[in-house]
This record gives sequence, C-alpha cells and structure tokens, in this order.
Amino acid sequence: MVYPDNFEEKIGFTQICRLLESYCISRLGQQHIAKISFSSALEEISEKLYETEEFRQILLSPEPFPQQDYFDLTPEFSRIKIPGTFIEIQSLVDLRLSLNTINLCAGYFRKAEKNLYPTLRKLAEEIMIDPAIISYLDKLLDEKGKIRDNASPGLAKIRKELNSRLSQIDRMINKALASAKSEGITPDDVEVTIRNGRMVIPVLAQNKRMIRGFIHDESSTGQTVYIEPAEVFDVNNEIRDLENAEKREIIKILTAFTDFLRPYLGDLHRAYIILGKLDFIRAKARLALHINAVLPQIVNEPHIDWIDAVHPLLHLSHKARKMEVVPLNIRLDRKQRILVISGPNAGGKSVCLKTVGLLQYMLQCGLLIPLQEHSRAGLFKDIFIDIGDDQSLENDLSTYSSHLRHLRFFLENAGPESLFLIDEFGTGTEPQLGGAIAEASLERLNEKKAFGIVTTHYANLKLLSGEQEGIINGAMLFDTREMRPLFQLLTGKPGSSFAFEIAGKIGFPADVLEKASLKTGKSQLDFDKQLQQLEVEKEEIIRQRQEFTVADTFLSEMIEKYQKLVADLEAKKKDILEKAREEALDIVKTSNRLVENTIREIRESNAEKEKTKEARKILEEHKEAIEKPKPEPRVKKIPKKPVRPKPSEDPIVAGDMVKLKNHNAPGEVVEIRGKMATVFTGSMKLNIPLDQLEKSDQKNIKPFSANRKYGQIVNDLNEKHSRFSLSIDLRGKRAEEALGELGRYIDDALLLGIREFSIIHGKGDGILRTVVRDMLAGMDEVRQYRDEHVERGGSGITIVTLK
Repeated sequence: MVYPDNFEEKIGFTQICRLLESYCISRLGQQHIAKISFSSALEEISEKLYETEEFRQILLSPEPFPQQDYFDLTPEFSRIKIPGTFIEIQSLVDLRLSLNTINLCAGYFRKAEKNLYPTLRKLAEEIMIDPAIISYLDKLLDEKGKIRDNASPGLAKIRKELNSRLSQIDRMINKALASAKSEGITPDDVEVTIRNGRMVIPVLAQNKRMIRGFIHDESSTGQTVYIEPAEVFDVNNEIRDLENAEKREIIKILTAFTDFLRPYLGDLHRAYIILGKLDFIRAKARLALHINAVLPQIVNEPHIDWIDAVHPLLHLSHKARKMEVVPLNIRLDRKQRILVISGPNAGGKSVCLKTVGLLQYMLQCGLLIPLQEHSRAGLFKDIFIDIGDDQSLENDLSTYSSHLRHLRFFLENAGPESLFLIDEFGTGTEPQLGGAIAEASLERLNEKKAFGIVTTHYANLKLLSGEQEGIINGAMLFDTREMRPLFQLLTGKPGSSFAFEIAGKIGFPADVLEKASLKTGKSQLDFDKQLQQLEVEKEEIIRQRQEFTVADTFLSEMIEKYQKLVADLEAKKKDILEKAREEALDIVKTSNRLVENTIREIRESNAEKEKTKEARKILEEHKEAIEKPKPEPRVKKIPKKPVRPKPSEDPIVAGDMVKLKNHNAPGEVVEIRGKMATVFTGSMKLNIPLDQLEKSDQKNIKPFSANRKYGQIVNDLNEKHSRFSLSIDLRGKRAEEALGELGRYIDDALLLGIREFSIIHGKGDGILRTVVRDMLAGMDEVRQYRDEHVERGGSGITIVTLK
C-alpha cells in the first residue's frame, strides 16, 4: 500500500517517469511507463531489477544493441483482424523494418554467451516469427519500400504498358513544344511543366488560340497560359486508367498478403509487446547510467542499510552545475527501526527524507538506485509519507488538520512491514501541544514495530531515543565556525536547530537576538552549540588520529628495517673476516713450500747454516702473525643506566624539562591545560597526560636529541603524503615496466595508509588491464578491485581497495 494518492508527485517519482519516457525509442516502450506499479513481491521485483541490470551491462559492453525501427504495428494488427481488410503500404514497410529489428534483438541474445543476460534471454525466447513472413515481404517490397513490378503478373503487365504510354507522352509533348517554339507561339527558353498532374506547355496569352488543346491554368499576371496539346490529351486519359488499374492490382496484392498474415497475428502481437518491453528496459538501464544507479543486495524483509545513497534528481541537477551531492549513509533494522532527524533548517533533513522515500519506491518498482553495490536493501509492504503542505479550501482543511489526517491513517494502518516518512513532525500548531501529540503518536508507531524516519525540531522527540527501544536519533551536521551546514547525517546523536546562529548570519537585528537568548536561556543555546561542534571536532580528531597511526606504523617499520640491516651487516662482517683468515692461511702454506724449496737449494749449494736458520726464523714469525686471528673491533659497551636522584615532587609547570615515565628522552613543557600538558620533543609537539610525565634532571640539552631521526622520518612521511597521488597512470608503458611501477606505488600506499586509489591503464586491446588485474589478484594486501563508473572511464580505469 502506498499513501497518499499523490505519493508519486510528492516524492518526485513523476519526474523519474518523465525521464524514462524521454529515454524510450518507441510508443511501445512508453506505454509500459504508465504501467509501472509498486510491488512487495520479491520474485517480481527481482526479475525487473535483474532485467534492468543485465541491460545496463549490455549498454556498457562494446557490442551495440539494435536501437532503430521500433515501430508499433499493434493498432494495425487489430484493424486487419477483420476478413476483407488489407494492410496499408506504409504499415507494410514499417512491418518489414520492425520485424528485422525484432529478429536482430532475438539474435543478439542467441549469439551471446549462455551465462550472460539469462533473464533477458528468457524474454527473447518468447519471440516467435515465421520466416515465411519475412520471405513474403521481401518478394513484395523492393529496397526503397515500393511494391515490386513482379509482385503479380497483372501488376507487371499494367506497369509495362504504363511506362510505354509515359514514354509516348514525352515524345508527343516535346514535339508539340518544339513546333510552338518554331512558330513563335511560345518563347525559346520555356520548358514542359506540370499542372493538375498533366504535362503542359507554357504559351503567351495572346497566342493561346494558335495551339489546339486544353487550358489547365494561367500565371498570376495572366500573361501566360498552360495548355495540354489535343494530341496528348487522349493518351493522358489512358494513363489515368492504367494508374487506377495499378491501384486496384496493388490492393489485390495487399489483400492476399493480409489473408496470409492473419493466422500469425497472435504471435506477431506478442513479439511487438516484447519489443516494447525491451525498449522500456533499455530506458531504465539508460536512466541507471545517468544517475549512477546499481543493483544492491536485496533481502526479503524490511531493512535499510544504504551506503553513499544519492537523490537521483538532485544528482542530475548538481551535475548540470558541476557540483557534488553529499551522499547519505543510513541504516534501519529490527533493533533500530525509527530514526528521528534533527538539525538546522536548510541542512538537508527533508532531502534525506525524500531520498529514502524515492529510492525505496524506485527499487520496489523495479528500478536500479544510486548507492554502493554492497549496500543492503529490504522490501516493505507499505510506504506512507507526510511531506509538504496539504491544506485545502475545498475540504476546509488547515495545514495542521491535513497533518493530523495523515497521522491518523498511519496509526490505523501501519505495521511491522510499513515504512513511514514524516517531515517536520508535530508542527503547525502550538509547540507544546503539537509536540505532545507527536510524541504519543511516535510511541504508538513504535509499539506497532513500524519502520520510519521523521524530521523535527522538538526536544521531546529527541529524548525518546533514550526512553524507547527501537528509536534512534540522527543529526544533520553544522559547522559553527564556518556557519554553514555540512549536509552529513550522523546517527546516534541529536542535532541543534542553530536558529540564533543562522539568524545572525543573515543579518537579523542583534538586539532582538540578544533579547531572545535571554528569554530562551543561554545555557540551552550553549549546550546545543557545543554538542554539535563536538561532533564536528570529533571527526577532525579521528582524521588526525589516522594520520598519527600512519606515522607510527611507518616509524615502526623503519626501525625494524634498520635493525635487520644492522644484524645483516654484523653477520657479513664475521663472514668476511673468516674468509680473509682462510685466504691468509693458504698464502702461508704456499709461501712455506716455497721457502722449503729455497732452503733445500741452499743446502745443496753448501750455503751458510746461520743464514739459513735466520731466514727460517723470519718465515715462522711471519706465518704465526698471519695465522693468529685478529681481535674483532671492540663494540662500545652501553654503560649501565646510572641511578639518578628521584625527580622533584614539585608540580610540573610550563618551562620544566620532563620525560615520559620509564623513558629517558626528555622534552620541554610549553603549556598546561587541565590534566594535559603540551610537550615539545625534537620536531614534534605532543599532548600527554600529566600523570604520565615526571621531571627530568637533564639540563641545557636539546630536547629529545635522541629522537631527531624520528622527527626527520615524520617530516619525510608528511612530504611523501603531500606528493602522493590517488591515481597512477600506466598508459603507454610495457607490461614489465608498468608492473614494477605499480608495485612501488602500492608499497607507498600501504605505508601511507591509503586504502583506495585508481589505476589508469586504458582500454585498447585490454592487455595492460589483464596483467594489472592478474597482479592485483595475487596480492594479499588487496581487498577488492573493480571497474570505474562508465561516465568516469569505465573499464579503462580500475578502482583498488586495500585491506
């Protein structure tokens, strides 16, 4: 059930239908738009969604789908059902062209791989066209869409005689014109012309009685008359008779063909209905491409878990002005069924409400919706909305009365599978009373286990989140420093209306605002303002924390890398020394043999023994010096940590040298705020709890000199982060070069904590795309990869998400 009757107009679906109508090729497709209806049957919805998604893939593929000659012959089929009627020639031409299109459509799915487009293939298999019809049409019509001369023996004979008479007319009229020119009856520069379908000769009015014939017309000035010569008149009458005979013969031919066609009208009618449905599905797929719509995960229960959902009409409007739409992330399930959204006016509350209503309705009408593919979308049996002003003079309804009428309907008809959407809940009457009725009504809807989203400024509705299970708060964020809405929905916290801030921004009188703040109470204004600003600052803190996490991870990896490098160098040093000793021993042994030979030779030559003994001694000493292992370089031992006097128990103040407990690196306190101290350590400024610090006895030293490398690493990291691009262009590179560059790029992305980037490899022959994706498939660090959207590069760009 959908409520109220003007639901589609209020939610913006009528504009979606107009877009669909503009995307259709034929009247056959447009007829299906009027039949679009809301459904809650999973099987029916799934079939429509799969059809559209398959056609979206067809439009993205390089193989073109037939998109011309989508003629609607169904009215003609209904007319020629009656025996004795015959098809018109123009309809005959349209029939041949459109039957060719239908065959091409059916053939498209037959030629495609069997696992592609299963839903559309099943639809195309219902097309049944007897080939004899096409064969018959080819015998009747030539390439220009005219009835062939040989369509029947009678027509061939008539046209042969007709051509003969036309040739005879040409000869006779040209002869008469030449004679008139020679006699001066008509000027030399005139030519034969046509009047009333007859060939005539222009003659000067004063000479009209000098030529026998029939006057068909005269010029506007009356100076020229147009005469059909008498000798041509009778032949022209014969031609008229032959033309009438030709028409009668063609009617006989068309009647015979219609009699042949009549038994096939049922199959033909179904084929054209399918052609119209294909046109309609194609229009839905074209709409999906224009609004970046996809097929989400469908669950057969009331459920909303949408990621980056966008209002399609707002997307198209912003796209035309080259603006971006802030996407919506929203979740409703059995535990958190009702979302109460608060926040400033013009902050996006109503857009959020309408986005949910329009996308849910589109989905259950079989249309793809713009969000992330991994979003989960459930189904509802009812959708109720109360948006806008429905006051009516005819029905004596005020704005508030119309809201109450809608609310009564919701209370009477809502159930566990209903979705209600209420904008500015409770407004239109005295705030305290209106808020009370709204609160009681929301409690009743919650008791009925209904799902819903309401927008409000009432504080009592915001407080229901803590009192009623199933109700949660949501806030449209507002930057109080820049005084502008952020159009971001944050669930779990209520929002402020920022009435005073917005009034001040538009130049509202300051003295009036001051009096108003006194009446309202400054504490309430400060609370709302601080609550909202805390959420904005929280987002900034989360972002900074992520940056510090990246820096810390990078530092840890660098330290581990350097430690491993030192260990490798130590191991290599020992190997080198050992190898050097072995080489030295080899040298000594070789030298020893040489000396022994020398001594032997000396003895044999009766040399002096003393000199021999002296040489041998020197050799032994040299040998011992080489064989004795050299002591390894002494490693400077780290002295034991001296026992230092216990730090002063005096409180830490700005200017003190301090250190973290259980750490030696000192720093200087520059500021103390509450229980937090701001400490400069090297090139970094840290905020550290006071209870984690103690005074340091180190004086006159540069703080954290031991950590200068850390500061340099952070600086390098920041510089690398500032130069890092979220896309890498590999076009024009060889596969080996591209993969090497991509590997280094992914290493940098992992170090910097980048979780998503794009690879531009182009389309071409697809070789570079294939090797890139093969590499990504084999990397454990890669969570997923996919094609970019077709409007931003399609298969020429791969989007990569890291773990």
